[in-house]
Amino acid sequence: MDSSPFATAEDSAKPGWLRRLYDFVMRLAASPKAELWLALVSFAESSFFPAPPDLMLMPMCLARRDRALRYALICTVASVLGGLLGYAIGYYLGDGLLRLLGMGAKLEAFQALYAKVGVWVILIKGLTPIPYKLITIASGVAHFDLGVFVAASVATRSARFFLVAILIKLFGAPVQAFVEKRLTLVTTGFAILVVLGILALKFI
Repeated sequence: MDSSPFATAEDSAKPGWLRRLYDFVMRLAASPKAELWLALVSFAESSFFPAPPDLMLMPMCLARRDRALRYALICTVASVLGGLLGYAIGYYLGDGLLRLLGMGAKLEAFQALYAKVGVWVILIKGLTPIPYKLITIASGVAHFDLGVFVAASVATRSARFFLVAILIKLFGAPVQAFVEKRLTLVTTGFAILVVLGILALKFI
């Protein structure tokens, strides 16, 4: 029997390890300490854990729609704090790893490029399902401005999690089913709107 009431036929077709990870995260969402697990998963996902916190956030918001915004806030705070761990990993270990791989000569060029476009990378990638851990570690490797990194992370993580929470709070299960299947489309579309809004404010 399927361990998750939110599973679909598409979920059943996932590779064994991914399916087990999905079921594990869904069990955490139904546990008495779900809020603590939500914070831990959100924190860990920002630096090393493979499963996105959305897997827990959505069913928790559906079960307690009155707490949806609270859950989104937990996700945001924990994710940004976890992002600082990912940043530290890249900052302190990235240089040595790149030099060990013979890529040290490209490090300064990468850091110079990231200094110019890093904030856009964080804003856009942080909203989409592309692993946020890649952005946090890359930002550390690039020695990107920490204050800007934190500000951009707060903006992009809160936008993503509150978007999901508000949609489920307002519309319930039908929206959850759509978001689960079309999370990339939903968050990417929202990311485009955010970027367009920033550009409009800049040039108006």
